[in-house]
Amino acid sequence: MRSPALRHVLMHLITPLLMCLGMGLAYMGAFVTPEPHHLPVAVVGSAPKAKVFAQTVKDTAGDRLDVRTVATRADAVGLLRSREVTGAYVPSTRAPELLVASAASDMGATAVEKVFTPVAAAEGLPLTVTDVAEPVADDPTGQGLFFLLIAVSIGSYASVAALGAAGAGLAMRVRALLAVGVAAVVSGIGAVLAGPVFHLAHHDLAGVWGMAWLYSAGILVVGVGLHTFLKRWTTLTMMVLFVMLNFTSSGGLFRPELQNGFFGTLHAFWNGAGFVEGLRSLLYFDGDGLARHVWTLAVWLLAGAVLTAAAALYERTGRPHRAAARPRPEPERDARPAATEEAEEELEETVAV
Repeated sequence: MRSPALRHVLMHLITPLLMCLGMGLAYMGAFVTPEPHHLPVAVVGSAPKAKVFAQTVKDTAGDRLDVRTVATRADAVGLLRSREVTGAYVPSTRAPELLVASAASDMGATAVEKVFTPVAAAEGLPLTVTDVAEPVADDPTGQGLFFLLIAVSIGSYASVAALGAAGAGLAMRVRALLAVGVAAVVSGIGAVLAGPVFHLAHHDLAGVWGMAWLYSAGILVVGVGLHTFLKRWTTLTMMVLFVMLNFTSSGGLFRPELQNGFFGTLHAFWNGAGFVEGLRSLLYFDGDGLARHVWTLAVWLLAGAVLTAAAALYERTGRPHRAAARPRPEPERDARPAATEEAEEELEETVAV
């Protein structure tokens, strides 16, 4: 390509084009065709008839459902509140009942209704649906926590771009302290949105802030560390990690049982899933499973701290040696001024944000 200016523009177009491809693959792959995959459900009853019924449901559904039997309705409610099953069917010759916990997943509750409503209809009986864990009235679908995830995520990874573009001249320890401080502000904004503004959290607001801080700080320290090595590609990498793969595997819209195996696997250890599921545990399920999700966020923060420490070591030892070994270019062949390169790096990051 003869024109350096045209080649330069085309190089900068790589980022938005990769964003287009990545967002399309991630969001459409995760959300366009939600179907049950080993969706866990229970049938209540200990008699042979209940076991035969459960096996019939399993044989009809195939891999779409994982069906178990439990002895009592109370056992089924316990499994729902621990989120071990998505729905529980209570057979009856008069009034069959379906138990769900929509606070765990509104889409999951809808999916099991679609499975068992025809079962009751085939026997000429109306199906009663009982929700044992409803979200608050201010968040009837229970998806408000997913949108809180988006707000905190964007505040975090966009701040990484700002720290990278404007704070590259600062010592790493200063950037790391700024990241911790920014996480406190971002999580504070998230807590205010979740509490006084939109009333998603009617209690444990301090716990919401703490989980938001863990989540935000993890993103920020990962980004600060990555920027030393990736430069202008940092924000695109952050979008892959904390938007494309993160939002889609968080379980905020669809539980992993309604997605393909890739996103379902990510849900087990990705930080967005830890944040959303941790908030659900805190706000709707009396803290059941909360410790595991807090540990998920803590591990991400620890990984970011290790990465930041590695970046600090590289900046102290690697850069001077590389600069000394690099031959000084002749004046007439000198590369673009450093200020121009920094401006273009900032432009690249701004476009990605």
